[in-house]
Amino acid sequence: MSTSVSHPGSQSLATPPNGRGKRTGGKATQTDPPWLAASMSTSVSHPGSQSLATRPPNGRGERTGGYRGIRFSQARRTEPPWEGGEWSGPANFRLMGPYLAAVLSGALLWACFPPLDLGWLAFVAPAPMLWACRRSESVRAAIAVGAITGLVFFGAMLLWISVLGVVAWIPLTIVLAAYTAAYAMLVWAFRLLPAGRWWILTIAGFGLMEFVRARFPFSGFPWGSLGFAAAGSPGFLGSVQWIGDSGWGLLAVAVAAGVVLVVEDAEHWRLLVDPLVVVLLLVLGGGLFAPSADGNVMRVAIVQGNSPCPAIHCVDENRLIFESHLALTRSIEPGTVDLVVWPENSLGTPFEPVENRDVNVAIMTEARRLDAAFLVSGTRTVDEATFRNANFFYAPTGSLLGEYEKRHPVPFGEFVPLRSVFGFVPQLDRVPRDMVRGDGPVMFSTDQAIVGSLISFEGAFTRYLRQQAAAGAQVIVLATNESSFGSGAASDQLIDMVRVGAAAIGQDVVHSAITGKSAFIGADGAVGETTGLFEARVLYGEVRQRIGGPTLYTSYGDWLLILVVAAAAIAVVLPGGRRPDRTPAGAAMRSLLGGQPS
Repeated sequence: MSTSVSHPGSQSLATPPNGRGKRTGGKATQTDPPWLAASMSTSVSHPGSQSLATRPPNGRGERTGGYRGIRFSQARRTEPPWEGGEWSGPANFRLMGPYLAAVLSGALLWACFPPLDLGWLAFVAPAPMLWACRRSESVRAAIAVGAITGLVFFGAMLLWISVLGVVAWIPLTIVLAAYTAAYAMLVWAFRLLPAGRWWILTIAGFGLMEFVRARFPFSGFPWGSLGFAAAGSPGFLGSVQWIGDSGWGLLAVAVAAGVVLVVEDAEHWRLLVDPLVVVLLLVLGGGLFAPSADGNVMRVAIVQGNSPCPAIHCVDENRLIFESHLALTRSIEPGTVDLVVWPENSLGTPFEPVENRDVNVAIMTEARRLDAAFLVSGTRTVDEATFRNANFFYAPTGSLLGEYEKRHPVPFGEFVPLRSVFGFVPQLDRVPRDMVRGDGPVMFSTDQAIVGSLISFEGAFTRYLRQQAAAGAQVIVLATNESSFGSGAASDQLIDMVRVGAAAIGQDVVHSAITGKSAFIGADGAVGETTGLFEARVLYGEVRQRIGGPTLYTSYGDWLLILVVAAAAIAVVLPGGRRPDRTPAGAAMRSLLGGQPS
């Protein structure tokens, strides 16, 4: 901004209003960066002199007013607020707009998952955050945008964890928000590249972020992975067998990034239309060629015995839970089922079959009476510091064929990482022992199918279902216990993830929960009849053996992510093509480095 004053018949004397210019011989040498100089010009003239008003170079109109012969020129915007890398809109929106966009993005991401479960929003939910990152004036502002998005999203989605105390909810939310903050920094760092290169780097960066988040820290936490929401509708589910949940996450971000670029410049329309065409083709293909399990039929009874004291521990809890499951099992008519499933923690020390002969005999007796195989799940104490969590499999003859031990314990729920560091947290007294991890997949053979099994938290990781399928499983049983999380959305969120995993490997899944919700999930991801929460009930259904070959996802896993990351690596090393940074941060950096403003 500059100000000029002229007297009648005199030469104009220009002085910089902020003291940055140099006054030499009645003239000022302007040293303000052009992004500031272009924002507004004001002229002042005395009566009888010629006004020296210059039109602002950004195409703004002029509003004039008079006071004692003094004339003012003020800017009126007639061009888009984002021009050449600089935001020139209203100051308040310039400051708050990116953060409001971050809140919007977090809210839309939350809406993608239960309880609202509007999965189609996954294709637009990241767009406000991406838009805000491209317009952030500093890396710190971009990190703040990502952090706000993550805090709103994960804080709302995982609210059900707060029933265990804010000491569980807040730290987890902050850790997960750190991932979105790091991703936002990457989006900002590449914003000056050509549109196509920024687009592929944004997609690949997102895929890598979710890949790492599902593995680190403490073996990962995949809740909120965008692919689970994007793939959660018919047609979309049918194509998970080809690209997995990670592939659908990549496509969702591809569409969202395309939306941002088209809003900036319609010439980038291909970067939106191309991923939309791919989405359409996959939906059509998934609808026409959905995965299926069309082998032998297995009749299954899920025994949901409930808990007398969910979310807390009460006197004789393990005995009461065992007795409730046994009583419901005794209501099953002989000859009506081929497999009976008891959920996770339906057995527990001292009421578990390895150490307690009476429990073992009771299960053997029911297996023989029903002439059915049994998969029962429970924990047993190893010593004062450790325990095991396992699925036990009984043949229809009553013999114990083997057990599968859980491999992925819940951090701070089934083991305490760095116990000596976090020992000051009183809530961790609820976890006095750490779980001993199992070695790998275990298969159980029946007359109808080869059964693979997982336990609770493992069902949220598609990679574990893939491992079971690759090891030869034809039907999957997931035993889980979510009684600690009350009536929130935890159970629905887990079912949503499991059904995407079922479609990815093309196998039927028996989802058995001690307090609900239990369900039968088809190889195409369709969810059948479901129990309610905290309901004691036997749920009957049928599953089929998968006799076809492995799906593309079972064979090759996250192959699309590998291709996208390879393309992004090429985009990084390509020379040239970087646009000049016209933001205040960019101008300051060029000045610091001795360069000329551009």
